[in-house]
Amino acid sequence: MNTNLADIFPAAYRIYFKTAAGREKQVSEIRLRVERPAILMEGNREVFLREDGSYTEHMEQAWHPDRQALQEIVSHLCQYSLYAYEDELRQGYITIEGGHRVGIVGQAVQEGVGAIRTIKYISAINIRVAHQILGAANSVLPYIYKGGSMCNTLIVSPPGCGKTTLLRDMVRQISGGNAYGPARTVGVVDERSEIAGCYMGLPQNDLGPRSDVLDACPKALGMMMLLRSMSPAVLAVDELGSSEEIQAVRMAASCGVSLVATIHGMDMQDVQGKPGMGALLSEGIFVCVLVLRRDRQGRCRVRQVLHRRQMDGIWEEVAVDAPAGRI
Repeated sequence: MNTNLADIFPAAYRIYFKTAAGREKQVSEIRLRVERPAILMEGNREVFLREDGSYTEHMEQAWHPDRQALQEIVSHLCQYSLYAYEDELRQGYITIEGGHRVGIVGQAVQEGVGAIRTIKYISAINIRVAHQILGAANSVLPYIYKGGSMCNTLIVSPPGCGKTTLLRDMVRQISGGNAYGPARTVGVVDERSEIAGCYMGLPQNDLGPRSDVLDACPKALGMMMLLRSMSPAVLAVDELGSSEEIQAVRMAASCGVSLVATIHGMDMQDVQGKPGMGALLSEGIFVCVLVLRRDRQGRCRVRQVLHRRQMDGIWEEVAVDAPAGRI
């Protein structure tokens, strides 16, 4: 991810992002709306962008991009070929070089019942700036291995609390090998292009030397495809939810593949109450659960590590708020 943040924009608009480009490690989102103030997020801090590229906390001083500005920016992000990105646009986002994900809204153009062909009259974009934190999984590695073998692991986290960042680094370290276990081949189903951040099929994030990524593919279908085509030792998926995905996890486990997955939730009790997840957890397919939350300073942390006891299926807390567990 060597692209300067300002360089993803057309030349005429790069001045607006000169301060942001110098603070790329802190920038998490850039939100541009037609005739509304341009907003930038640095972690939990919200600032407005002036036309000279500087920050301000005063909304009235912010740059208010017009419709032409957004059209030019989106066209540039799509390499001046909206047609080439039509499959992604119908999902409401595109992934660009550097692994940055651009959400797009406007008027949806329908194609049949319940299907979107594309989006026109673009009214707002949200650029989620890609960040890879190498070593984010260091604190949890001792808990996801037993005797050199990787435990099937579920990451539980509320939205925006670092679950994908943690999963990404776990994949990298499982693929490359680490102090707790040997290198293993990892199959990654990246339905929303958030784990690998693929651009033209190539991961923009480092997932290690033995990872194979199936990009923009539904998770349930992708897990089965990878099992058939790439013979992974480990399968990694983000944001389990549907009954089809839960059944695919069962099938993968029955094939002897190790699993690492994430799910939205506040805690273990919340996850056990989700449709299908209570039964899945009671079956003992996952034996390690990592629970993420924000601390009082708004930082993401691994707050709990739970292991399932084989003898009675009871979930036992083995670590709480590991000091190095920041994401």
